[in-house]
Amino acid sequence: MPADLTKEQELRNAKIFALSLFLAAATTFVITLFCPPNVWILGLKAVSEAAMVGALADWFAVVALFRRVPIPVVSRHTAIIPRNQTAIASNLALFVKEKFLDPDSIVALIRRHDPAGLISRWLIERENADRLGVYLIRLLQGGLKITDDARIQAFLKDAFDTMIDKLDLTSASATLLDSLTKDGRHQELLDALILRCIDYLDEPGTREMIAAQLAQWLKRRHPIAEKIAPTEWLGENTADQVAKIVNDILNAIVQDKGHELRKKFDALTASFILVLKQDPETARKAEAFKQYIKNDAVFAGYIEDIWSSLRAWLQNDLNRQESSLRLNLGAAGSWIGQAIDKDQALRASLNGHMENIARALAPEFSEFLTRHIRDTVNAWDAREMSRQIELNIGKDLQYIRINGTLVGGLVGLLLFLFTRLVG
Repeated sequence: MPADLTKEQELRNAKIFALSLFLAAATTFVITLFCPPNVWILGLKAVSEAAMVGALADWFAVVALFRRVPIPVVSRHTAIIPRNQTAIASNLALFVKEKFLDPDSIVALIRRHDPAGLISRWLIERENADRLGVYLIRLLQGGLKITDDARIQAFLKDAFDTMIDKLDLTSASATLLDSLTKDGRHQELLDALILRCIDYLDEPGTREMIAAQLAQWLKRRHPIAEKIAPTEWLGENTADQVAKIVNDILNAIVQDKGHELRKKFDALTASFILVLKQDPETARKAEAFKQYIKNDAVFAGYIEDIWSSLRAWLQNDLNRQESSLRLNLGAAGSWIGQAIDKDQALRASLNGHMENIARALAPEFSEFLTRHIRDTVNAWDAREMSRQIELNIGKDLQYIRINGTLVGGLVGLLLFLFTRLVG
């Protein structure tokens, strides 16, 4: 049964009951008019008379709230709710704002209920974490169905272009090199490269390659000597000597921290960093390189393929019964719940952040909601507003009429007894 219909029936029944009491009092009063007067009849008449007065007075008070009562002089004070619709809307909105949406009330609510603890205890239950994962998966599936691939690809390209535009390649490279050369870190890199070269020269394959190259060189440059001398023997021995000489030079550089080559390497690095920072031609080339990357068709296609590949992977994974993403979301939710539940400091921190968010957002949100309440109530039709209010509280208001009838009768009885005692 519709809720409004139930409320209408309850309101109608309450009105019938109140009216029945009034009619009973009125009938009793009429009957006493035709009965022989005695103390009982007079008392009954006084009670019924006072009950009728109380019933009629409270009937007027209740009806006057919702509709106009055409009684001279007092009619202008009836239909209180329709006449004061604007004031009711403003007062209702202000009441909600001050009593329910002020920052202190919301913060007190957060402190009283410990939302971080509630969330953690809810997530600890794996069933809840899995359910949350299912909802997130459905949301993601729905999002993938309505996504516009062309727009997302264009968004990714625009985002990449914006990032490239904001990137200063020369300054970034100079800053990186400054960091790498701080405290002689570039010398450590040089040492690592030299040691790698020494290891490479010590490998038999490297010696064989050098020997082969020397033999080919002798054959090309000195064909006569190649026919007289053993070229392969010369190549092998020369390769060993070359490797030994180079190794000796490299070892000397590694052991001598003040080696001339190190100084030249320092100067070269410093000069290169200075060029990156100050040389206009280098900056121009870096800008041209940025434009090349932005306008390159192959690179643009790669950016577009990123979304296509990601979307295809997501769809394939989400459509599988044993979706790894779904399983990971459930496990992650359960882990988060356990982590928050075990860490009291973390819970306190999360609740503190919620309090700060409430303090920051409550004024704006409360202003929006109160304005919405005020505008909504003002937009209602006055008669419809009265009807809705009467449907929701009118049943209780009928008890005013009922109580007025009963209390009026009791007062009438007390007054009758008092007059009899005094008289």
